[in-house]
Amino acid sequence: MSTLSALKKPPVTPSAAPVLIGLIGAGIAASRTPLMHEREGERLGLRYIYRKLDTDSLRADAPLADILQYAEFMGFTGLNVTYPFKQQILPLLDELSENARAVGAVNTVVFRDGRRFGHNTDIWGFAQGFRTSLPGVARERVLQIGAGGAGAAVAHALMAEGVGALALYDTDTARAKDLADDLCQRFGAGRAYVADD
Repeated sequence: MSTLSALKKPPVTPSAAPVLIGLIGAGIAASRTPLMHEREGERLGLRYIYRKLDTDSLRADAPLADILQYAEFMGFTGLNVTYPFKQQILPLLDELSENARAVGAVNTVVFRDGRRFGHNTDIWGFAQGFRTSLPGVARERVLQIGAGGAGAAVAHALMAEGVGALALYDTDTARAKDLADDLCQRFGAGRAYVADD
């Protein structure tokens, strides 16, 4: 057997049961997320079906609670969550992971045994990218623009990666202050503050 043929992986046989996943958000018609997920699922041998639940395309008055109930009824295994629902979805879930609780935002919901489990993978994802793409960058002082759901995850990751002082700027000053207060409570007084200009 040649070295090349020894390195080839055997063809992957897709699993019998399809996995139905969705992305819920506003203005996501052009999102490439479904294609990326379906291709990776295929690579892993999953029959992965990924659908967009774009609230811009749904009835304008459809409440988030109704969309979640629809997804459960239709047999979705879970949902990815994006703007503007990462924080709005919290009261509609049964349980939150430690990261989701810390950040106060969810980007992944898993439906299991009649319950809704909320997770936040943004912290890990950003921290991993930060470590691999910016390993030698100065960490004494950082300015972050945005303090919403994804911004909260990025801020937690930055603090965990050793940023000394984090200035937060957001058009919603109260939101930036709440995040700064939370970060100071978790990572140490004075390490995060609001930049108002």
